[in-house]
Amino acid sequence: MFKKILIFGVVAAIALFVLAQLVPFGHDHTNPPVVQEPAWDSPETRALAVRACFDCHSNETAWPWYTRVAPSSWLVAWDVAEGRSRLNFSEWGNRRRDVEDIPRVVQNGSMPPGKYLLMHKVANLTPAEREQLVNGLVKTLGLPGVPAPRPGRRGGGGDD
Repeated sequence: MFKKILIFGVVAAIALFVLAQLVPFGHDHTNPPVVQEPAWDSPETRALAVRACFDCHSNETAWPWYTRVAPSSWLVAWDVAEGRSRLNFSEWGNRRRDVEDIPRVVQNGSMPPGKYLLMHKVANLTPAEREQLVNGLVKTLGLPGVPAPRPGRRGGGGDD
């Protein structure tokens, strides 16, 4: 009896997985054209932003193999849509988020979020790279600066 229940469970799980692939959400991997980027203060700042931010916050998203398989395709598509709606470096003239927040969330480790860093080790910035990106973003965005980080907070942590 247990063997029959186990076999039924496995078959049902496979059937659900196959059916999930038919859900249309998460399959569109086209990137809209780049319209306008900020006037970067240096190529290094842009390179760090590309490494740590562009997959979710630009129209230059890289779509790895797992973005073609549900349910991970749904999660990634949702994160990219959400990220682009908050901040899109490729559509700089259409900013939707206060630019003053950008260096702060990089500095305090909220961005890139920990769940992203699990699959994208290259986006895990060293403390020196994080500081360089924050300083470059401050210059690029023409901001007066950001406050010193709060004690006890380490980079690469939570979600924003």
